[in-house]
Amino acid sequence: MSGRKAPGTVRDVCLIGWGAIGRVVGTALAGGAVPGARLVGVVDNRPLGDGAPAPQLPFDEAVAACDLVVEAAGQAAVREWGERVLAAGTDLLIASTGALTDEDLAKRLLGGGPGRVYFTGGALGGLDLLQAVCRMGPLDEVELTTTKLPSTLEQPWMEPALLARLRGTTEPVEVMCGTARDVPARFPKSTNVAASVALAVGDPDAVRVRVVADPRAHRTSHLVQARGPEGSYRFEVCHAPDHDNPATSRVVPYAVLRSVAAVAGANGVIV
Repeated sequence: MSGRKAPGTVRDVCLIGWGAIGRVVGTALAGGAVPGARLVGVVDNRPLGDGAPAPQLPFDEAVAACDLVVEAAGQAAVREWGERVLAAGTDLLIASTGALTDEDLAKRLLGGGPGRVYFTGGALGGLDLLQAVCRMGPLDEVELTTTKLPSTLEQPWMEPALLARLRGTTEPVEVMCGTARDVPARFPKSTNVAASVALAVGDPDAVRVRVVADPRAHRTSHLVQARGPEGSYRFEVCHAPDHDNPATSRVVPYAVLRSVAAVAGANGVIV
């Protein structure tokens, strides 16, 4: 089924993932919150539970039943299914942009088709302006600082000494400093924002990323600072974390819904 519908027609949407993001997105779509888009199925390897607003479908059936797949299941889902969605002629909206720090995968998705691939800005604003500025030429500096509660940043690869420091700190602790290629791979559930900045700029190696653990960070913050020949730019957001999944911000599913509205051609969407 082709993802290229004529203007004014309704997008049939399938979700991959029925977690903290997917449940909010799916429930809203099923309730008609996005004009021009309707939920027709959900893909997840766990039972959806009572009250799911759409049938649970195997992946191949889902892709055949819709013309837009919305990924809300994590980077592994993008790697496993992204190319197959596009090859089927179905459009794909990716929430887990961290998967695109894999340069080979990014090239295959961006050069694939006939379906089209889109990305949601998630918890960060200003990406549209950064993308516009970079059309005039590369930026000299791009820096992102992400600050979260220590418990949301613990990873299996961490040494015992670092884990002990995170769990016992009363002050901010820098957990990692690297590029937007390195950091999302080490924090796959917490730093999709870094990959989104890299997509806007066009070069993950040009974006310096600091990940900070702060026991007083009851709101997740992302600070982007950029400078180039045409000007300087600063964007900062502070979000309440999701109740069910504190590694993500509560605003993320609503950013996904805004992106679905833009893809579906809804009126009044800022693009």
